[in-house]
Amino acid sequence: MKKSFLYKIRLTGLSAIFFAVAGCSDLKEKPDFINPDTFYKSAAELVLGVNAVYDDLNSGGFGFFYDRYVFECLVGYQVGWEKGPLQYQLGNVSPADEYIEAYWGTCYRSINRANAIIEIADAMQDPANEALIKRVKGEALFLRAFYYYSLLSYFDNVPLTTKSTQNISELPSNSGGKAAVIAQIYADSKAAAELLPASYTGADIGRATKWAAKSILMKTQLWDEKWAEAKATGEDIINNSGLTLFTDFSHNFDLAHENQGERIFEAQVSATANPSEYNVHSMHFNPEDFPSELGGSGWSWISATQEFRASYDPKDKRIAGTFIESYPTGRFGKINGAYPIVHWSEKADYNLSRFGGVVKSDANPNDPAQMIFGKAWAAKIVELDKSNASTEKNTIYIRLADILLGHSEACNESGQGDAFASINKVRTRAGLAALKGLNQSALRDAIIHERMQEFVFEQVMYPELRRKSKLGGPVDYLGKEIKHFAEKYKLDRVPKERDYVLPLPQKELLGNPNVKQNAIWQ
Repeated sequence: MKKSFLYKIRLTGLSAIFFAVAGCSDLKEKPDFINPDTFYKSAAELVLGVNAVYDDLNSGGFGFFYDRYVFECLVGYQVGWEKGPLQYQLGNVSPADEYIEAYWGTCYRSINRANAIIEIADAMQDPANEALIKRVKGEALFLRAFYYYSLLSYFDNVPLTTKSTQNISELPSNSGGKAAVIAQIYADSKAAAELLPASYTGADIGRATKWAAKSILMKTQLWDEKWAEAKATGEDIINNSGLTLFTDFSHNFDLAHENQGERIFEAQVSATANPSEYNVHSMHFNPEDFPSELGGSGWSWISATQEFRASYDPKDKRIAGTFIESYPTGRFGKINGAYPIVHWSEKADYNLSRFGGVVKSDANPNDPAQMIFGKAWAAKIVELDKSNASTEKNTIYIRLADILLGHSEACNESGQGDAFASINKVRTRAGLAALKGLNQSALRDAIIHERMQEFVFEQVMYPELRRKSKLGGPVDYLGKEIKHFAEKYKLDRVPKERDYVLPLPQKELLGNPNVKQNAIWQ
């Protein structure tokens, strides 16, 4: 079904080019070729428009999701040798860096597209398709909330606009701060939930549902520390959506279970459906020495540390779906007609350099004890049997485990309800013992630990850690991770206040006098 949806999305990228703007204040790079006042006259054409808003969810190369790879490296458990990941894991961030600028531009391009769709839907006169128009408006509201949440997660005080850009003078402000953005996400996600269906059929499978909208609402309530409200929203999703955890954790990331079960919202990917619609995960996360003859390609420049992989309980059923535990290595060529197999081991040599952690070049390929590697490669998102331009795996953005852990957090912080029930569902699926008898502080620590092990490689832990941390405060999960990483690998880095929020991009500040930089970055 996603092939049909993807085709519609790509078609829209050509026919609705008028939506394209590079950022909040950079409005000159791509002119409008189609006038929305004359083109969007029917519900069918409006569907084409909203498809363009979905499109950036899978922006390729160094796009939306890759930038999140880079930001995640600030924590230290995920590392890389390419300039972006390397500089972030060292704590070197700048308002002028290309990753911040690209991510910001993608978000505001999509927000502007969503604003236009909402305006057109409100004005459209097509009585025979009123229900479809409302649904499309709901999708645009959700996507606007999604992209604002994506900005809030990293930058806090971002410019807010709910009008489509008509000319260069219409520059938004961030004078309302984080509170204004949170209020808008609340309004959009609640309105979207009222307009969107609980599920889809046929070619529409993969579009945003009411449960996706309520998930963004709950995640924002957690960010806003509205614990009672987050608890109620979480229980609505858990009790009324019909969603349940997969028995097999790996089904969250395979092709056979896309847009099913606990996978609440994901970007649609298929190079088969469209040659330019592939993900970039294998390009960046493939093992360094995986043979190109077998599909290995790309730069292999991001992985988790050996220590992080070793922190898992050996009985944890998530290991097989999270990490590449063995693969054929091309480091020795073929032995007796086949590439020898290497296995992950905590005993393997490991360091943070490009080849630190791959099988040693002088290892004896006939000795299994020497055929070991230490890097923690991502099974969640790579496709070892496919080249970069042939990838098919969707990119997962929201799944039920996130809601369950958020529910336990809300119960724990509010002191209301059963704070153990939801986290124990996640742990039971992983084959781990249920938690009980922990005080509030200990359970808070346990929830963070569970999030780290459940969501590694999904590029969400830097925002999760920073929202629960304050430099030098009684709770500082982010600082603890950074300090441990620096000490473990003897890096010249200590936690600093600028680690806890990203700067607004320099390009925005130069082009928009209504925007003020985050205080710590001024």
